[in-house]
Amino acid sequence: MGGNAFLAESFEAHRGHLRAVAYRMLGSLSEADDAVQEAWLRLSRSDTSEVANLGGWLTTVVGRVCLDMLRSRTARREEPLGAHVPDPVLSGTGGVDPEDQALLADSVGLALLVVLDALAPAERLAFVLHDLFGVPFDEIAAIVDRTPAAARQLASRARRRVRGAAPLPDPDLARQRAVVDAFLAAAREGDFDGLIAVLDPDVVLRTDFGAAAPVAFREVRGAEGVANQALTFARVGGEDSRPRPVLVNGAVGVVGTRAGRPASVLGFTVTDGKIAAIDILADPERLARLDLTVLD
Repeated sequence: MGGNAFLAESFEAHRGHLRAVAYRMLGSLSEADDAVQEAWLRLSRSDTSEVANLGGWLTTVVGRVCLDMLRSRTARREEPLGAHVPDPVLSGTGGVDPEDQALLADSVGLALLVVLDALAPAERLAFVLHDLFGVPFDEIAAIVDRTPAAARQLASRARRRVRGAAPLPDPDLARQRAVVDAFLAAAREGDFDGLIAVLDPDVVLRTDFGAAAPVAFREVRGAEGVANQALTFARVGGEDSRPRPVLVNGAVGVVGTRAGRPASVLGFTVTDGKIAAIDILADPERLARLDLTVLD
C-alpha cells in the first residue's frame, strides 16, 4: 500500500473520534465536518514519520482548528453567547445509528452543548479535551499557549459552570418516552396541571428561531412559564401540527410538523421522572440542512 493510501486509511480509522471531538467543540455538524477535513489537509501536508500516536496528534490538530473557529466566531459576534441551540443529531426511535455512536457517546445532549456554547473558547477546549476525551493538560497547554497549571484552571472553571447547568438524562428511554408523551398529551389537551406534573420546578425551555426571525432566541425558566409556553405553542400549531417521535442526541425527542413539513425539532432532558430541559430548533434554514430521513 502506498504512503498516501496508508495515511488515508489511518485517518479514516480516527474520523469518527475526530468528528465527535469537533462536534462537542463547535455544536455544529457542518463545522465539525469542516474541522475534520482541515485536519486531513494538515496531516497530508505534514511529516508524521516521528509521530508515535497518530490519534493523539490528530486530536490535538482538531482541537487547535476548532479553537481557531470558535475564536473567529466570537470575534465576528455571529451569535450572542448562550443564545443558540446547537445542531441536533437525529435518529429513529429504534436507537442511535451506528455511525453516530461515537458522536453521541458520554450523553452529549443538547442541554450540555448549550452550556458549552456559553464558555469562553479556551475553557471549552480544555473541558472537552480533558474531561470528555482524557487529553493531558500538558498537551492542552500547548494548544492554548498557556502553562499546564493554567490549562487545568481553564478546565476547572468550565467544570464549575457545567456542573448542575446541564442535567444528565435518565438512561431508560422507555421512562423518558412516558414522561414526554404525558407532556405532549397535556399540551394538546390544554391541561395546565398535567404539564406542571411532568415539569421540573427549575425546567428551562430554549427556542432558537434563527437569525432571520424577529426574535432569534427565547429562553423561559420555571415550570409555570414553560407550561404556559407549551400551551401557546399547542394553540398556534392547532390540528395541523403533529409531533413525530425521534431520538435527539440519543434522548427522546420529537419533530414538530406543519402541513406535513418539519417545523421544529424538540430535544427533551428527562431527569428523575421530570422534564428538566427542552431545547427547540425552529430555524427554517438550519432545519432544511438536517437529515430527516429518520421520519420515513
